Amino acid sequence: MTLEEVRGQDTVPESTARMQGAGKALHELLLSAQRQGCLTAGVYESAKVLNVDPDNVTFCVLAADEEDEGDIALQIHFTLIQAFCCENDIDIVRVGDVQRLAAIVGAGDEAGAPGDLHCILISNPNEDAWKDPALEKLSLFCEESRSVNDWVPSITLPE
Repeated sequence: MTLEEVRGQDTVPESTARMQGAGKALHELLLSAQRQGCLTAGVYESAKVLNVDPDNVTFCVLAADEEDEGDIALQIHFTLIQAFCCENDIDIVRVGDVQRLAAIVGAGDEAGAPGDLHCILISNPNEDAWKDPALEKLSLFCEESRSVNDWVPSITLPE
C-alpha cells in the first residue's frame, strides 16, 4: 500500500464531512449577510466594490453551472477576481449550483429568473470586525484548503 492510498483512505470520510460542514456554513453565512445588508451580488457590482473598498470585503463566492464553464469572458472575470482576492487576503470559494444559490439568496428579476449570482461578496457591516460563527468556519475551511494547495476550494450547498 502506498502513502497516497493510506492518505486517501483516511481523508475521504473526513473530507466529505468537512465539505458538508462548509456547505452548511456557507448557507448560514449567506442568509446572515443578506439580513445585515452586507451582500453584493454580480460580477460587475463585485468588481466595483473590490475596487473601491477591498479592505471591507471578508469573503467571496464564485458560482458557475456546467454551461457557464464554456463562457470564456466569465472565466476571465473569475481569474481576475481570484487573483485580486488572493492578493488582498480575501477568502474565496467556488460553488457549482447557481440555481441553489439563487434559492438561498432570493435574487432575481420580475420574471423569476436569477440575477447575476456568478460572484457574491460579503462585506463587514461596520468598522468592527464581523464575528459570525459561519464566517469563522469558512475561513478555517479556506485556510485548511490552502495548506494542501487548494487555493479556491469548491463547496456543495446543502439541499
